Amino acid sequence: MPQVRPMRADARRNYERLLKVAAEAFAEHGEGASLDDIAKRAGVGSGTLYRHFPTRQALLEAAYVERIEAIAARADELAGHLPPGEALVEWLNELGVGMIQVRGLKALLGSTVTDGSSAAATLCADTMRSAVTRLVEAAQREGTLRPDVEPIEVLRLAHGVATASELADGEGKAIRRYLALLTEGLRPGT
Repeated sequence: MPQVRPMRADARRNYERLLKVAAEAFAEHGEGASLDDIAKRAGVGSGTLYRHFPTRQALLEAAYVERIEAIAARADELAGHLPPGEALVEWLNELGVGMIQVRGLKALLGSTVTDGSSAAATLCADTMRSAVTRLVEAAQREGTLRPDVEPIEVLRLAHGVATASELADGEGKAIRRYLALLTEGLRPGT
């Protein structure tokens, strides 16, 4: 196994600056923010950006990895003090609001809901899929979620609900209503 050399101090500063500027740019302009502009704002050349982040997806993930991990951890927090069905709905609400409030996050999470056979099946995707799987399985055991619902389907539907809510008012005020409509359809028949 090749030994990984630690990053030089100047390279580490460039890396951190790129992440900070990228998060700001993605928040302002969404996932389509200019990578050349990000490099320029960070005070580095495009080559430096691409050396650290060979793809837009890699930069997007690195910029939001802490936020993704926090969203996933929130699933466990909610599961610790709410019944499983309620924890799932509350987590989906917070996820949807986050996708609307933090431009670029929706695109990153959009890659999470793909089939997973592409480069999008990365740490962020695995983290989110693991969180939703725990919540879905608990709600299914509780009997508040249909047994045939797959966790990835729930993430895809949440992504759609966030998109629909954003289209409705630009701020996501309708997310709770749309989630209520959605979760009624996900409950087992009586």
